Amino acid sequence: MSVKIRLARHGRKQHAYYHIVVANSRSPRDGRFIERIGSYNPNTNPATIDLDFDKAINWLNNGAQPTDTCRTILSHKGVMMKKHLLEGVKKGAFDLAEADVRFAAWVKDKEKSIQAKKDGLAANVVEDKKNRFKAEVQINEARILDIAKKNAAAAAAAEAKPAQEEAEEEATDEVAEVDETEEVAEEVAEVEETEEAEEEVATEEVVAEEEVEAPEADATETTEEAV
Repeated sequence: MSVKIRLARHGRKQHAYYHIVVANSRSPRDGRFIERIGSYNPNTNPATIDLDFDKAINWLNNGAQPTDTCRTILSHKGVMMKKHLLEGVKKGAFDLAEADVRFAAWVKDKEKSIQAKKDGLAANVVEDKKNRFKAEVQINEARILDIAKKNAAAAAAAEAKPAQEEAEEEATDEVAEVDETEEVAEEVAEVEETEEAEEEVATEEVVAEEEVEAPEADATETTEEAV
C-alpha cells in the first residue's frame, strides 16, 4: 500500500484551511485517512503551521511520500532537515550528538529568519499606517483650503450684496418716480379734458338759449306791426 502525507481541505469558500494527514494514495483527497499529524492555515501572514514533529519523522522513515505542498511545509518546520541528518548518522558521516548540534543551529537560523520576516511585516504595517495618515492629512488640508475659498467667496458675495441691493432700490425709486410723474400727467390730462368738455357743454347751452330767445323777439315785432 502506497502511503502519502497530504492536505485535506476544510473551511469555507475563499477561506480554507487544511489538515495534514497520512492517507492511502488511492483514497479521495478529503476522504478517509490513516492519521492526522498537523494543520496548515494559509489565511494568516505568515502562514500558521501546527505539526507533530515526531510523527512526521516516523512516517517519513516508514516510507510515506509527501506531496509537493506538504514537502514544503515539512521543510519549513525542519522535518526534512532532521530526516537528512538522521540518514547521515546511519551512514556514519557523524554521530547523533553532532546531528543534534547541527539541527539546533539550523533551528536557530530558521527562527531568526522567521522573526526577521515578522519584524518586516510589522514595519510594513507601521509604514502603511504612516502613509495612510499622510494621505488623510493631505486630503484634510485640501478640504480646509476648499472650505476657506468657499467662505471667502461667500463673504465677498455678502459684501457685494448690499451695494447691489442699494442700486436695485435706487432703480426701483427712479421707476416709481417715473410712474408717479406719468400718473400725475395722466391726471392733469384727464382734468384738462374734463374742463374742456365742460366748457364745450356750457358754450352749447348758451348758444341754445340765444336761439330760443331770438324767435320770441321776432314774434313780438310781428304783433306790433299788425296793430
